[in-house]
Amino acid sequence: MASVFSKIIAGELPGRFVYRDDTVAAFLTIEPVAYGHTLVVPVEEVDRWTDLDPALWAHLNEVAQRIGAVIVDAFDAPRAGYLIAGFEVPHTHIHVFPAADMSGYNLATALGMDETDPQRMDDAAERIRAGLRARGVENVPG
Repeated sequence: MASVFSKIIAGELPGRFVYRDDTVAAFLTIEPVAYGHTLVVPVEEVDRWTDLDPALWAHLNEVAQRIGAVIVDAFDAPRAGYLIAGFEVPHTHIHVFPAADMSGYNLATALGMDETDPQRMDDAAERIRAGLRARGVENVPG
């Protein structure tokens, strides 16, 4: 059965995409620790990151690093948080989020789907897309 991330990537479920190529997709999580919280996901459905092909793992991290740099600037964050947890969805994904302290690393503190402001989510996605475009990154949707 396809993971929820595979369904988002396939367009079966909605997603606020900020990046997409043939092997990697990045979209905002519906339960963010902060606005701008992005998931960087391989298109291929692989549960554990340790099972990814090394070239795909490198590309996934390159995309995460670029998004992280944009997040720092776009959200005036001291750092971009980076986290691999993977228990909630059996599909490799990297969490990249604005971080001012360690609280963002506790996913239990994330906003619920019903607590997020759709306009702020849309704005966050557009800020990330604009930042990626400004840096000459290709494969930025919209």
